[in-house]
Amino acid sequence: MKDSRSGPSDVKGVGAVDKGEFQIEAHPAQEFGPDPLTVRDTDHYTNEYVKGFVEKWDELIDWKKRYASEGSFFIDLLRSYGVKSVLDVATGTGFHSVRLIEEGFDTVSVDGSAEMLAKAFENGLAYGGHILRVVHADWRWLNKDVHGQFDAVVCLGNSFTHLFSEQDRRKALAEFYAVLKHDGILILDQRNYDAILDNGFSGKHTYYYCGEEVTAEPEYIDEGLARFRYRFPDNSQYHLNMFPLRKDYTRRLLQEVGFQRVETYGDFQETFKADEPDFLIHVAEKRYIGAEERSTRYSTAVNVARDYYNSDDADNFYYSIWGGEDIHIGLYERADEDIAIASRRTVERMAAKIGVSSSTRVLDIGSGYGGAARYLAKTFGCRVTCLNLSEVENDRNRRFTAEQGLTDLIEVVDGSFEDLPFDDNEFDVVWSQDAMLHSGDRVRVLQEVVRVLKPKGEFVFTDPMAADDCDKAALKPILDRLHLDSMGSPGFYRAELGRLGLARIEFEDHSEQIATHYGRVLEETERRHSEISGKVSESYLTRMKIGLKNWVEGGRAGNLTWGIFHARA
Repeated sequence: MKDSRSGPSDVKGVGAVDKGEFQIEAHPAQEFGPDPLTVRDTDHYTNEYVKGFVEKWDELIDWKKRYASEGSFFIDLLRSYGVKSVLDVATGTGFHSVRLIEEGFDTVSVDGSAEMLAKAFENGLAYGGHILRVVHADWRWLNKDVHGQFDAVVCLGNSFTHLFSEQDRRKALAEFYAVLKHDGILILDQRNYDAILDNGFSGKHTYYYCGEEVTAEPEYIDEGLARFRYRFPDNSQYHLNMFPLRKDYTRRLLQEVGFQRVETYGDFQETFKADEPDFLIHVAEKRYIGAEERSTRYSTAVNVARDYYNSDDADNFYYSIWGGEDIHIGLYERADEDIAIASRRTVERMAAKIGVSSSTRVLDIGSGYGGAARYLAKTFGCRVTCLNLSEVENDRNRRFTAEQGLTDLIEVVDGSFEDLPFDDNEFDVVWSQDAMLHSGDRVRVLQEVVRVLKPKGEFVFTDPMAADDCDKAALKPILDRLHLDSMGSPGFYRAELGRLGLARIEFEDHSEQIATHYGRVLEETERRHSEISGKVSESYLTRMKIGLKNWVEGGRAGNLTWGIFHARA
């Protein structure tokens, strides 16, 4: 029997297989028809959980090992929110329902599969003599069968991926939202389908599926179907057809349904690299979060960037080497041009693309020391709001702005671009320079930008990006240095901006400037090493030089791209 802790699996996909030759044998009790790959229907999952499969499901989970590997993560999380009552909407064979009851939570157990609920009820009695309160219900009309409200809804075991249409997913989330109390939370998990789709399958079975003698791996996968095969010690095998949810897509749905804040964990860890976890766990809060609170609540990725830019080393380095006004990539006319002059040229080039007058309201997200804001205010007389996560940089910004007599036109706000503390339709222009790469949720940033833009408003920005055809492995040194899982790309920004309704999306490519700019910064760092070493630690300068060389190499290799995006609402 193949060991469950297998290496990367060769998963067949649409582009790599002749469906006519790709025969998949389903268990005779399961109904998939002549071509299992065409079965992409939400209602089909009840036909997949046949009695024989359900009876073997606990071999896959292994309750004792699952209990040990999961630890008290969900229990501690629920208690941290003051949860008393829980609706387990994906009860399965009852593992979490029983665990919740044993920990003192008032629990109601729901599942769409009658076979699963029967097994869960049986397990409740077997594991501690608990009588589960079970409800057979479909998520899409959950509130018809489940009455009352709960402090928390848990949807675990990769169950949400049984929904194949976006309409069904939105309706189910709306039902979850409705059954929650005003300050309730939803905990929803899923397989890390991003890693499987992008890099192949490498299931460790470390946390979720702990059965040593059972294999669970994808037999076929494309962007619309993940067909998993489950093999058991008696040589029987069963299948499940599921929709491969991408992480950012799930997070976006949760936010669009109305959840105010979404945090994502990877295999129970708050910080993780995108490819590492087998499972992702989303924690979505229903409680309304006002603008003031949003401005002080940062995601993990934003907090990492905030701590970095607030450090004395980073502040002194950027202020000394970059020139003190504009800390972003410059447009160089000569390879040996002054960094400050080239950086200011970028600001001028961006400003020439937008319509600005004294009546224009501009929001600069990730404003750094505020050089662009002061240029715009002085040149056009417009009002600019600077939003930035680093309080240290913001203090410099306020001081420089006051020294130049521009405090009546420029406001500096501490905050995160993932949760903009501003009203809808508030700004004529949103501006950003080389900042969004620091976000762990760029889709959320773009949603917030579009939200605060007025009708016919403009969005102009730059961002260091991965080339559209770049192998992610080539970016590892840069991503590790920045503590990031990924970078945006021109294709990503075009697609997301278009999806959000922005029009006339233009990208002016200046990719050649990446190697030039970071090369210049490296030259200045080496030339002025003795001068700045009194203000910047040797360890920081050593790491910085390594990082700058990686940027230069990435730019020269064509793995990185950069330029000016301009789009209109």
